[in-house]
Amino acid sequence: MQSHKGFALTTLLVLAVLASYCPAAELPNIVIVYTDDLGFGDLSIYNPKAAYKTPRIDQMAREGIMFTDAHSPSTICSPSRYGLYSGQQIYRSTGRGGGAFEGPGGPSYLKPGTLTIGDMLKSKGYRTGVFGKWHVGLTWYDDNGKRLGGGFKNAKLINYEKSTPLIDGPNKRGFDESFITPNCPNTDPLYVYIENGMVDVPATVVHDRKNLDNLDGWLWDNDEGFMSVGYDFENADKIFYAKTMNFITDHLKKYPKKPFFAVLSTQIAHAPVLPAKEFRGKTTGGPRGDFVYELDVLVGRLIDQLDQLGVGDNTLILFNSDNGAETVHYHRMRQEYKHNASGPWRGMKRDGWEGGHRVPFIARWPKAIPAGQVTKQMTNTTDIFATLASVVGYQLKEKDATDSFDMLPVMLGIQDENKSVRPHLITQSFRGEFQLRQGNWKYLDHMRSGGNDYSKAFKGIYFLPEKEPNATGQLYDLTKDPAETTNLFFKKSEKRKELQQLLEKLKKSGRSAPRVRKPIGIENIKVIKPKTK
Repeated sequence: MQSHKGFALTTLLVLAVLASYCPAAELPNIVIVYTDDLGFGDLSIYNPKAAYKTPRIDQMAREGIMFTDAHSPSTICSPSRYGLYSGQQIYRSTGRGGGAFEGPGGPSYLKPGTLTIGDMLKSKGYRTGVFGKWHVGLTWYDDNGKRLGGGFKNAKLINYEKSTPLIDGPNKRGFDESFITPNCPNTDPLYVYIENGMVDVPATVVHDRKNLDNLDGWLWDNDEGFMSVGYDFENADKIFYAKTMNFITDHLKKYPKKPFFAVLSTQIAHAPVLPAKEFRGKTTGGPRGDFVYELDVLVGRLIDQLDQLGVGDNTLILFNSDNGAETVHYHRMRQEYKHNASGPWRGMKRDGWEGGHRVPFIARWPKAIPAGQVTKQMTNTTDIFATLASVVGYQLKEKDATDSFDMLPVMLGIQDENKSVRPHLITQSFRGEFQLRQGNWKYLDHMRSGGNDYSKAFKGIYFLPEKEPNATGQLYDLTKDPAETTNLFFKKSEKRKELQQLLEKLKKSGRSAPRVRKPIGIENIKVIKPKTK
Protein backbone atom coordinates (compact mmCIF):
# COMPACT_ATOMS: atom_id res chain seq x y z
CA MET A 1 0.00 0.00 0.00
CA GLN A 2 1.24 3.48 -0.84
CA SER A 3 1.78 5.50 2.34
CA HIS A 4 0.87 9.15 2.74
CA LYS A 5 4.60 9.87 3.05
CA GLY A 6 5.19 8.02 -0.21
CA PHE A 7 2.37 9.95 -1.82
CA ALA A 8 3.97 13.26 -0.82
CA LEU A 9 7.33 12.10 -2.23
CA THR A 10 5.66 11.17 -5.52
CA THR A 11 4.09 14.63 -5.68
CA LEU A 12 7.49 16.29 -5.21
CA LEU A 13 8.96 14.18 -8.02
CA VAL A 14 6.10 15.16 -10.30
CA LEU A 15 6.69 18.84 -9.52
CA ALA A 16 10.39 18.44 -10.24
CA VAL A 17 9.60 17.00 -13.67
CA LEU A 18 7.11 19.76 -14.44
CA ALA A 19 9.47 22.53 -13.38
CA SER A 20 11.38 22.21 -16.66
CA TYR A 21 8.27 22.63 -18.80
CA CYS A 22 7.01 25.79 -20.47
CA PRO A 23 4.24 26.89 -18.05
CA ALA A 24 0.57 27.25 -19.03
CA ALA A 25 0.35 30.39 -16.83
CA GLU A 26 -3.28 31.22 -17.68
CA LEU A 27 -5.87 29.45 -15.55
CA PRO A 28 -8.21 27.30 -17.64
CA ASN A 29 -11.95 27.65 -17.79
CA ILE A 30 -13.61 24.54 -16.36
CA VAL A 31 -16.86 22.78 -17.28
CA ILE A 32 -18.16 19.62 -15.62
CA VAL A 33 -20.82 17.67 -17.52
CA TYR A 34 -22.39 15.54 -14.81
CA THR A 35 -24.80 12.94 -16.17
CA ASP A 36 -27.52 10.91 -14.51
CA ASP A 37 -27.75 7.09 -14.43
CA LEU A 38 -25.34 6.69 -17.34
CA GLY A 39 -23.72 3.26 -17.10
CA PHE A 40 -20.21 2.17 -18.03
CA GLY A 41 -21.53 0.55 -21.22
CA ASP A 42 -23.74 3.44 -22.33
CA LEU A 43 -21.12 5.16 -24.50
CA SER A 44 -19.81 3.55 -27.67
CA ILE A 45 -16.21 4.52 -26.79
CA TYR A 46 -16.56 2.27 -23.71
CA ASN A 47 -18.79 -0.31 -25.33
CA PRO A 48 -18.13 -1.13 -29.01
CA LYS A 49 -21.24 -3.36 -28.95
CA ALA A 50 -23.52 -0.50 -27.87
CA ALA A 51 -26.88 -0.39 -29.65
CA TYR A 52 -26.16 3.14 -30.87
CA LYS A 53 -23.21 5.50 -31.36
CA THR A 54 -22.08 8.49 -29.28
CA PRO A 55 -19.67 10.11 -31.76
CA ARG A 56 -19.10 13.45 -30.05
CA ILE A 57 -18.37 12.05 -26.58
CA ASP A 58 -16.20 9.39 -28.23
CA GLN A 59 -14.34 12.20 -29.98
CA MET A 60 -13.96 14.03 -26.68
CA ALA A 61 -12.36 10.92 -25.20
CA ARG A 62 -9.96 10.55 -28.13
CA GLU A 63 -8.97 14.21 -27.77
CA GLY A 64 -8.14 13.77 -24.10
CA ILE A 65 -8.09 10.95 -21.57
CA MET A 66 -10.63 8.28 -20.65
CA PHE A 67 -10.58 6.37 -17.37
CA THR A 68 -11.64 2.72 -17.42
CA ASP A 69 -11.61 2.25 -13.63
CA ALA A 70 -13.63 5.30 -12.52
CA HIS A 71 -16.32 5.14 -9.84
CA SER A 72 -19.18 7.18 -8.48
CA PRO A 73 -19.08 7.78 -4.69
CA SER A 74 -22.50 6.14 -4.31
CA THR A 75 -24.84 3.97 -6.34
CA ILE A 76 -27.63 6.58 -6.15
CA CYS A 77 -27.70 10.24 -7.09
CA SER A 78 -27.91 12.51 -4.03
CA PRO A 79 -24.93 11.00 -2.14
CA SER A 80 -22.85 11.00 -5.33
CA ARG A 81 -23.62 14.68 -5.91
CA TYR A 82 -22.50 15.41 -2.39
CA GLY A 83 -19.25 13.66 -3.35
CA LEU A 84 -18.81 15.83 -6.42
CA TYR A 85 -19.37 19.12 -4.61
CA SER A 86 -17.51 18.25 -1.38
CA GLY A 87 -14.83 15.75 -2.40
CA GLN A 88 -16.11 13.44 0.34
CA GLN A 89 -18.17 10.29 0.85
CA ILE A 90 -21.71 10.85 2.14
CA TYR A 91 -20.58 9.09 5.33
CA ARG A 92 -18.66 12.28 6.24
CA SER A 93 -21.91 14.27 6.24
CA THR A 94 -24.41 11.83 7.72
CA GLY A 95 -22.32 9.23 9.55
CA ARG A 96 -24.02 6.59 7.39
CA GLY A 97 -25.53 6.53 3.90
CA GLY A 98 -27.84 9.07 2.36
CA GLY A 99 -31.11 8.79 0.49
CA ALA A 100 -32.30 10.61 -2.61
CA PHE A 101 -34.46 13.65 -1.88
CA GLU A 102 -37.99 14.20 -3.15
CA GLY A 103 -40.56 16.94 -2.59
CA PRO A 104 -39.23 19.68 -0.30
CA GLY A 105 -36.64 17.27 1.15
CA GLY A 106 -33.62 18.58 3.00
CA PRO A 107 -31.70 20.22 4.55
CA SER A 108 -28.66 20.12 2.30
CA TYR A 109 -26.10 17.38 2.74
CA LEU A 110 -23.58 20.21 2.18
CA LYS A 111 -23.47 21.51 5.73
CA PRO A 112 -22.33 25.03 6.66
CA GLY A 113 -18.56 25.13 6.90
CA THR A 114 -18.01 22.42 4.31
CA LEU A 115 -15.66 23.69 1.61
CA THR A 116 -17.34 23.12 -1.75
CA ILE A 117 -15.75 22.93 -5.16
CA GLY A 118 -17.44 26.24 -5.95
CA ASP A 119 -15.99 27.88 -2.83
CA MET A 120 -12.52 26.64 -3.71
CA LEU A 121 -12.56 27.90 -7.29
CA LYS A 122 -14.13 31.24 -6.35
CA SER A 123 -11.21 31.81 -3.97
CA LYS A 124 -8.87 31.47 -6.97
CA GLY A 125 -10.71 34.08 -9.01
CA TYR A 126 -13.28 31.96 -10.86
CA ARG A 127 -16.86 33.00 -11.53
CA THR A 128 -18.99 29.92 -10.85
CA GLY A 129 -22.33 28.55 -12.02
CA VAL A 130 -24.41 25.39 -11.82
CA PHE A 131 -27.28 24.50 -14.14
CA GLY A 132 -29.64 21.53 -14.01
CA LYS A 133 -30.28 18.91 -11.37
CA TRP A 134 -29.08 19.89 -7.85
CA HIS A 135 -30.51 17.15 -5.61
CA VAL A 136 -28.35 17.44 -2.50
CA GLY A 137 -31.24 18.72 -0.38
CA LEU A 138 -32.77 22.14 0.26
CA THR A 139 -34.55 23.80 3.16
CA TRP A 140 -38.21 24.80 2.68
CA TYR A 141 -40.60 26.34 5.22
CA ASP A 142 -44.38 26.39 5.74
CA ASP A 143 -46.54 29.37 6.78
CA ASN A 144 -45.43 29.00 10.39
CA GLY A 145 -41.74 28.95 9.55
CA LYS A 146 -41.45 25.23 10.24
CA ARG A 147 -39.00 23.29 8.08
CA LEU A 148 -40.76 20.83 5.79
CA GLY A 149 -39.77 17.31 4.91
CA GLY A 150 -40.24 15.45 1.64
CA GLY A 151 -43.47 14.09 0.28
CA PHE A 152 -46.46 15.02 -1.88
CA LYS A 153 -48.49 16.68 0.87
CA ASN A 154 -45.61 18.78 2.19
CA ALA A 155 -44.98 20.26 -1.26
CA LYS A 156 -48.40 21.88 -1.03
CA LEU A 157 -47.42 23.55 2.25
CA ILE A 158 -44.38 25.50 1.01
CA ASN A 159 -44.40 29.21 1.77
CA TYR A 160 -42.18 30.57 -0.98
CA GLU A 161 -41.77 33.99 0.59
CA LYS A 162 -40.44 32.45 3.79
CA SER A 163 -38.34 29.87 1.94
CA THR A 164 -36.55 32.08 -0.56
CA PRO A 165 -33.87 33.08 -1.15
CA LEU A 166 -32.87 29.54 -0.22
CA ILE A 167 -30.57 29.34 2.79
CA ASP A 168 -28.68 26.27 1.50
CA GLY A 169 -29.04 26.46 -2.27
CA PRO A 170 -26.14 26.68 -4.73
CA ASN A 171 -25.71 30.43 -4.23
CA LYS A 172 -24.99 29.74 -0.56
CA ARG A 173 -22.65 26.88 -1.42
CA GLY A 174 -20.07 28.53 -3.64
CA PHE A 175 -21.90 29.36 -6.87
CA ASP A 176 -22.38 32.89 -8.25
CA GLU A 177 -25.11 31.85 -10.68
CA SER A 178 -27.55 28.96 -10.64
CA PHE A 179 -30.58 27.60 -12.45
CA ILE A 180 -31.61 24.30 -10.92
CA THR A 181 -34.36 21.86 -10.06
CA PRO A 182 -34.44 20.66 -6.45
CA ASN A 183 -34.74 16.95 -7.32
CA CYS A 184 -34.69 14.73 -10.42
CA PRO A 185 -36.08 17.11 -13.05
CA ASN A 186 -38.53 14.66 -14.64
CA THR A 187 -39.06 12.13 -11.87
CA ASP A 188 -39.57 13.59 -8.41
CA PRO A 189 -41.87 16.46 -7.52
CA LEU A 190 -41.21 19.29 -6.52
CA TYR A 191 -41.23 20.36 -10.21
CA VAL A 192 -40.00 23.96 -10.09
CA TYR A 193 -37.15 26.02 -11.50
CA ILE A 194 -34.96 27.80 -8.98
CA GLU A 195 -32.84 30.67 -10.28
CA ASN A 196 -30.28 32.18 -7.95
CA GLY A 197 -32.16 30.98 -4.89
CA MET A 198 -35.56 32.26 -6.01
CA VAL A 199 -38.68 30.53 -7.38
CA ASP A 200 -40.35 32.87 -9.86
CA VAL A 201 -43.23 30.46 -10.57
CA PRO A 202 -44.30 28.47 -7.47
CA ALA A 203 -45.68 24.95 -7.79
CA THR A 204 -49.43 25.47 -7.77
CA VAL A 205 -50.77 22.74 -10.07
CA VAL A 206 -50.51 18.96 -10.05
CA HIS A 207 -48.63 17.27 -12.87
CA ASP A 208 -50.59 14.62 -14.79
CA ARG A 209 -48.30 12.17 -16.57
CA LYS A 210 -50.96 11.65 -19.25
CA ASN A 211 -49.85 15.00 -20.64
CA LEU A 212 -46.48 13.51 -21.63
CA ASP A 213 -45.61 11.13 -24.46
CA ASN A 214 -45.20 7.54 -23.31
CA LEU A 215 -42.65 6.41 -25.88
CA ASP A 216 -42.98 2.64 -26.12
CA GLY A 217 -43.68 2.44 -22.37
CA TRP A 218 -40.54 4.35 -21.30
CA LEU A 219 -42.42 7.00 -19.27
CA TRP A 220 -42.30 4.92 -16.09
CA ASP A 221 -41.05 6.65 -12.89
CA ASN A 222 -42.59 10.01 -13.73
CA ASP A 223 -44.27 10.82 -10.41
CA GLU A 224 -47.33 13.00 -10.26
CA GLY A 225 -47.05 15.91 -7.88
CA PHE A 226 -46.94 19.67 -7.57
CA MET A 227 -45.39 21.63 -10.42
CA SER A 228 -45.04 25.15 -11.74
CA VAL A 229 -47.21 26.28 -14.63
CA GLY A 230 -45.04 26.08 -17.76
CA TYR A 231 -42.59 23.50 -16.38
CA ASP A 232 -41.09 21.70 -19.39
CA PHE A 233 -40.32 17.99 -18.97
CA GLU A 234 -39.46 17.19 -22.58
CA ASN A 235 -36.82 19.88 -23.09
CA ALA A 236 -35.19 19.77 -19.66
CA ASP A 237 -31.60 19.25 -20.81
CA LYS A 238 -31.93 21.66 -23.72
CA ILE A 239 -32.97 24.28 -21.15
CA PHE A 240 -30.06 23.44 -18.84
CA TYR A 241 -27.65 23.55 -21.76
CA ALA A 242 -28.96 26.95 -22.89
CA LYS A 243 -28.61 28.33 -19.35
CA THR A 244 -25.02 27.03 -19.20
CA MET A 245 -24.10 28.66 -22.49
CA ASN A 246 -25.81 31.93 -21.51
CA PHE A 247 -23.68 31.97 -18.37
CA ILE A 248 -20.49 31.35 -20.36
CA THR A 249 -21.17 33.91 -23.11
CA ASP A 250 -22.31 36.53 -20.61
CA HIS A 251 -19.21 35.85 -18.52
CA LEU A 252 -16.87 36.31 -21.49
CA LYS A 253 -18.47 39.68 -22.24
CA LYS A 254 -18.54 41.02 -18.69
CA TYR A 255 -15.52 39.32 -17.09
CA PRO A 256 -13.05 38.62 -19.94
CA LYS A 257 -10.06 38.53 -17.58
CA LYS A 258 -11.60 36.00 -15.16
CA PRO A 259 -11.88 32.25 -15.72
CA PHE A 260 -15.29 30.57 -15.43
CA PHE A 261 -16.43 27.32 -13.82
CA ALA A 262 -19.74 25.77 -14.88
CA VAL A 263 -21.50 22.55 -13.93
CA LEU A 264 -23.99 21.26 -16.51
CA SER A 265 -25.94 18.72 -14.48
CA THR A 266 -28.08 16.76 -16.92
CA GLN A 267 -31.08 14.52 -16.28
CA ILE A 268 -30.09 12.10 -19.06
CA ALA A 269 -30.27 9.12 -18.80
CA HIS A 270 -32.51 9.06 -15.70
CA ALA A 271 -36.09 7.83 -15.90
CA PRO A 272 -38.43 8.69 -17.52
CA VAL A 273 -36.96 8.34 -20.99
CA LEU A 274 -38.19 11.46 -22.73
CA PRO A 275 -35.85 12.73 -25.46
CA ALA A 276 -36.64 16.07 -27.02
CA LYS A 277 -38.56 15.72 -30.30
CA GLU A 278 -35.58 16.58 -32.52
CA PHE A 279 -33.74 13.47 -31.26
CA ARG A 280 -36.51 10.89 -31.54
CA GLY A 281 -35.86 8.06 -33.96
CA LYS A 282 -32.24 9.11 -34.51
CA THR A 283 -30.68 5.84 -33.35
CA THR A 284 -31.19 2.09 -33.57
CA GLY A 285 -31.35 1.93 -29.77
CA GLY A 286 -34.98 2.90 -29.26
CA PRO A 287 -36.13 5.80 -27.08
CA ARG A 288 -33.31 5.37 -24.57
CA GLY A 289 -30.73 5.22 -27.33
CA ASP A 290 -32.20 8.47 -28.67
CA PHE A 291 -32.04 9.91 -25.15
CA VAL A 292 -28.33 9.19 -24.75
CA TYR A 293 -27.77 10.48 -28.29
CA GLU A 294 -29.36 13.77 -27.19
CA LEU A 295 -26.73 13.97 -24.46
CA ASP A 296 -24.03 13.24 -27.03
CA VAL A 297 -25.24 16.04 -29.30
CA LEU A 298 -25.38 18.54 -26.42
CA VAL A 299 -21.80 17.70 -25.43
CA GLY A 300 -20.75 18.21 -29.04
CA ARG A 301 -22.53 21.56 -29.16
CA LEU A 302 -20.79 22.59 -25.97
CA ILE A 303 -17.35 21.82 -27.40
CA ASP A 304 -18.16 23.53 -30.71
CA GLN A 305 -19.49 26.68 -29.05
CA LEU A 306 -16.48 26.94 -26.76
CA ASP A 307 -14.28 26.72 -29.86
CA GLN A 308 -16.35 29.38 -31.63
CA LEU A 309 -16.00 31.64 -28.60
CA GLY A 310 -12.23 31.22 -28.78
CA VAL A 311 -11.84 29.48 -25.41
CA GLY A 312 -11.97 25.80 -26.38
CA ASP A 313 -8.23 25.08 -26.18
CA ASN A 314 -7.98 26.42 -22.64
CA THR A 315 -11.17 24.93 -21.25
CA LEU A 316 -10.94 21.78 -19.15
CA ILE A 317 -14.08 19.69 -19.69
CA LEU A 318 -14.78 16.78 -17.34
CA PHE A 319 -17.49 14.23 -18.20
CA ASN A 320 -18.77 11.92 -15.46
CA SER A 321 -21.86 10.03 -14.24
CA ASP A 322 -23.45 9.81 -10.78
CA ASN A 323 -24.01 6.01 -10.81
CA GLY A 324 -24.80 3.05 -13.04
CA ALA A 325 -27.84 2.49 -15.23
CA GLU A 326 -31.36 2.22 -13.79
CA THR A 327 -32.76 -1.30 -13.38
CA VAL A 328 -35.58 -1.12 -15.93
CA HIS A 329 -33.25 0.63 -18.39
CA TYR A 330 -30.61 -2.07 -17.94
CA HIS A 331 -33.16 -4.83 -18.41
CA ARG A 332 -35.04 -3.45 -21.41
CA MET A 333 -31.87 -2.44 -23.24
CA ARG A 334 -30.40 -5.92 -22.79
CA GLN A 335 -33.55 -7.78 -23.77
CA GLU A 336 -34.77 -5.56 -26.61
CA TYR A 337 -31.58 -4.07 -28.05
CA LYS A 338 -28.78 -6.46 -26.94
CA HIS A 339 -27.19 -3.46 -25.22
CA ASN A 340 -25.48 -3.92 -21.85
CA ALA A 341 -25.57 -0.57 -20.06
CA SER A 342 -23.13 -1.88 -17.42
CA GLY A 343 -20.66 -3.18 -19.99
CA PRO A 344 -18.84 -6.26 -18.69
CA TRP A 345 -19.67 -5.54 -15.05
CA ARG A 346 -22.19 -7.18 -12.75
CA GLY A 347 -25.07 -5.15 -11.35
CA MET A 348 -26.75 -1.82 -11.99
CA LYS A 349 -27.89 1.31 -10.15
CA ARG A 350 -28.13 0.84 -6.35
CA ASP A 351 -25.87 -2.25 -6.35
CA GLY A 352 -22.48 -2.47 -4.66
CA TRP A 353 -21.23 -4.60 -7.54
CA GLU A 354 -19.23 -2.82 -10.22
CA GLY A 355 -22.19 -2.09 -12.49
CA GLY A 356 -23.67 0.12 -9.78
CA HIS A 357 -20.73 2.51 -9.51
CA ARG A 358 -18.17 1.95 -12.30
CA VAL A 359 -18.92 4.81 -14.66
CA PRO A 360 -17.50 6.78 -17.60
CA PHE A 361 -14.99 9.52 -16.77
CA ILE A 362 -13.38 11.60 -19.51
CA ALA A 363 -11.24 14.75 -19.40
CA ARG A 364 -10.39 17.05 -22.32
CA TRP A 365 -8.13 20.12 -22.13
CA PRO A 366 -6.36 20.61 -25.47
CA LYS A 367 -3.85 23.07 -24.02
CA ALA A 368 -2.53 20.64 -21.40
CA ILE A 369 -3.94 17.09 -21.61
CA PRO A 370 -2.28 14.95 -24.31
CA ALA A 371 -4.80 13.36 -26.65
CA GLY A 372 -5.40 9.65 -27.10
CA GLN A 373 -4.86 8.52 -23.51
CA VAL A 374 -6.63 5.58 -21.92
CA THR A 375 -5.83 4.90 -18.27
CA LYS A 376 -6.56 2.07 -15.86
CA GLN A 377 -5.87 4.33 -12.86
CA MET A 378 -8.50 3.81 -10.17
CA THR A 379 -10.42 7.01 -9.43
CA ASN A 380 -13.59 8.35 -7.80
CA THR A 381 -15.79 11.35 -8.61
CA THR A 382 -14.58 12.78 -5.30
CA ASP A 383 -11.14 13.12 -6.92
CA ILE A 384 -12.36 15.91 -9.20
CA PHE A 385 -12.07 18.27 -6.21
CA ALA A 386 -8.36 17.72 -5.45
CA THR A 387 -7.56 17.52 -9.16
CA LEU A 388 -9.01 20.97 -9.82
CA ALA A 389 -7.33 22.29 -6.67
CA SER A 390 -4.05 21.02 -8.13
CA VAL A 391 -4.73 22.78 -11.44
CA VAL A 392 -5.39 26.17 -9.84
CA GLY A 393 -2.79 25.87 -7.10
CA TYR A 394 -5.16 25.69 -4.13
CA GLN A 395 -3.63 24.19 -0.98
CA LEU A 396 -6.29 21.94 0.54
CA LYS A 397 -6.46 21.82 4.31
CA GLU A 398 -6.67 18.52 6.16
CA LYS A 399 -10.39 19.03 6.83
CA ASP A 400 -11.21 19.71 3.17
CA ALA A 401 -12.25 17.15 0.54
CA THR A 402 -11.15 14.29 2.77
CA ASP A 403 -11.79 11.57 0.19
CA SER A 404 -10.20 13.34 -2.77
CA PHE A 405 -6.97 12.36 -4.57
CA ASP A 406 -5.16 14.45 -7.18
CA MET A 407 -5.53 12.87 -10.63
CA LEU A 408 -3.87 15.73 -12.50
CA PRO A 409 -0.56 13.84 -13.03
CA VAL A 410 -2.57 11.06 -14.68
CA MET A 411 -4.39 13.49 -16.95
CA LEU A 412 -1.15 15.23 -17.91
CA GLY A 413 0.37 11.87 -18.86
CA ILE A 414 3.24 12.06 -16.35
CA GLN A 415 2.04 9.44 -13.85
CA ASP A 416 3.53 5.95 -14.09
CA GLU A 417 0.56 3.85 -15.20
CA ASN A 418 1.78 0.94 -13.07
CA LYS A 419 1.83 3.05 -9.88
CA SER A 420 -1.66 3.71 -8.57
CA VAL A 421 -2.34 7.23 -7.32
CA ARG A 422 -4.90 5.69 -5.01
CA PRO A 423 -3.84 3.00 -2.54
CA HIS A 424 -7.55 2.33 -1.96
CA LEU A 425 -11.03 3.53 -2.96
CA ILE A 426 -14.33 3.62 -1.09
CA THR A 427 -17.84 3.54 -2.54
CA GLN A 428 -21.24 3.23 -0.86
CA SER A 429 -24.33 1.45 -2.13
CA PHE A 430 -28.05 2.18 -1.86
CA ARG A 431 -28.42 1.86 1.91
CA GLY A 432 -24.97 3.24 2.66
CA GLU A 433 -23.10 -0.07 2.85
CA PHE A 434 -19.42 0.16 2.02
CA GLN A 435 -17.30 -1.31 -0.75
CA LEU A 436 -13.51 -1.04 -0.60
CA ARG A 437 -11.01 -1.48 -3.43
CA GLN A 438 -7.30 -2.12 -2.97
CA GLY A 439 -5.62 -2.82 -6.27
CA ASN A 440 -7.38 -5.78 -7.87
CA TRP A 441 -9.06 -6.75 -4.58
CA LYS A 442 -12.60 -5.66 -3.76
CA TYR A 443 -14.29 -6.13 -0.40
CA LEU A 444 -18.05 -5.57 0.04
CA ASP A 445 -19.04 -5.07 3.66
CA HIS A 446 -22.43 -6.70 3.09
CA MET A 447 -24.05 -9.68 1.46
CA ARG A 448 -26.09 -9.65 -1.73
CA SER A 449 -26.21 -6.59 -3.96
CA GLY A 450 -26.38 -3.85 -1.36
CA GLY A 451 -29.21 -2.41 -3.42
CA ASN A 452 -31.60 -4.33 -5.65
CA ASP A 453 -33.57 -7.41 -4.63
CA TYR A 454 -32.77 -10.02 -7.26
CA SER A 455 -35.56 -12.31 -6.11
CA LYS A 456 -38.21 -9.96 -7.49
CA ALA A 457 -39.67 -9.39 -10.95
CA PHE A 458 -37.37 -9.27 -13.98
CA LYS A 459 -34.25 -8.94 -11.83
CA GLY A 460 -34.47 -12.67 -11.17
CA ILE A 461 -33.05 -13.23 -14.65
CA TYR A 462 -29.75 -11.82 -13.41
CA PHE A 463 -29.69 -13.67 -10.09
CA LEU A 464 -26.50 -15.63 -9.30
CA PRO A 465 -26.50 -18.10 -6.38
CA GLU A 466 -24.19 -17.12 -3.53
CA LYS A 467 -21.39 -19.68 -3.31
CA GLU A 468 -20.62 -18.73 0.31
CA PRO A 469 -24.07 -18.31 1.91
CA ASN A 470 -22.62 -18.25 5.44
CA ALA A 471 -20.37 -15.27 4.72
CA THR A 472 -21.18 -11.81 6.12
CA GLY A 473 -19.46 -10.00 3.25
CA GLN A 474 -17.92 -10.51 -0.16
CA LEU A 475 -14.35 -10.59 -1.44
CA TYR A 476 -13.42 -10.69 -5.12
CA ASP A 477 -10.25 -10.65 -7.18
CA LEU A 478 -11.34 -8.43 -10.07
CA THR A 479 -8.38 -9.43 -12.22
CA LYS A 480 -9.41 -13.07 -12.26
CA ASP A 481 -13.11 -12.56 -11.58
CA PRO A 482 -14.29 -9.22 -13.01
CA ALA A 483 -17.92 -10.36 -12.95
CA GLU A 484 -17.81 -10.86 -9.14
CA THR A 485 -19.11 -14.41 -9.24
CA THR A 486 -16.74 -16.25 -6.84
CA ASN A 487 -16.80 -14.98 -3.26
CA LEU A 488 -13.39 -15.54 -1.64
CA PHE A 489 -14.56 -14.41 1.81
CA PHE A 490 -13.36 -17.64 3.49
CA LYS A 491 -10.76 -18.87 1.01
CA LYS A 492 -8.77 -15.64 1.26
CA SER A 493 -9.55 -14.82 4.87
CA GLU A 494 -6.27 -13.00 5.56
CA LYS A 495 -6.85 -10.54 2.72
CA ARG A 496 -10.47 -10.13 3.80
CA LYS A 497 -9.46 -9.34 7.38
CA GLU A 498 -6.85 -6.88 6.13
CA LEU A 499 -9.46 -5.02 4.09
CA GLN A 500 -12.00 -5.11 6.91
CA GLN A 501 -9.47 -3.48 9.23
CA LEU A 502 -8.53 -0.90 6.60
CA LEU A 503 -12.17 0.01 6.02
CA GLU A 504 -12.76 0.59 9.73
CA LYS A 505 -9.64 2.73 9.91
CA LEU A 506 -10.72 4.86 6.95
CA LYS A 507 -14.19 5.33 8.40
CA LYS A 508 -12.97 6.27 11.88
CA SER A 509 -10.11 8.49 10.73
CA GLY A 510 -12.48 10.84 8.94
CA ARG A 511 -10.58 10.61 5.67
CA SER A 512 -9.24 8.30 3.01
CA ALA A 513 -7.12 10.93 1.21
CA PRO A 514 -3.54 11.89 2.16
CA ARG A 515 -3.14 14.56 4.80
CA VAL A 516 -0.60 16.48 2.72
CA ARG A 517 -1.69 17.23 -0.84
CA LYS A 518 0.60 19.67 -2.58
CA PRO A 519 -1.00 21.15 -5.72
CA ILE A 520 0.92 21.23 -8.98
CA GLY A 521 -0.31 24.70 -9.94
CA ILE A 522 -0.88 26.19 -13.36
CA GLU A 523 2.64 27.63 -13.49
CA ASN A 524 4.04 24.09 -13.55
CA ILE A 525 1.79 22.69 -16.29
CA LYS A 526 3.28 22.18 -19.73
CA VAL A 527 1.56 23.89 -22.68
CA ILE A 528 0.66 21.73 -25.65
CA LYS A 529 0.90 23.80 -28.80
CA PRO A 530 -2.40 23.62 -30.71
CA LYS A 531 -2.34 21.90 -34.07
CA THR A 532 -3.03 24.01 -37.15
CA LYS A 533 -6.74 23.84 -37.91
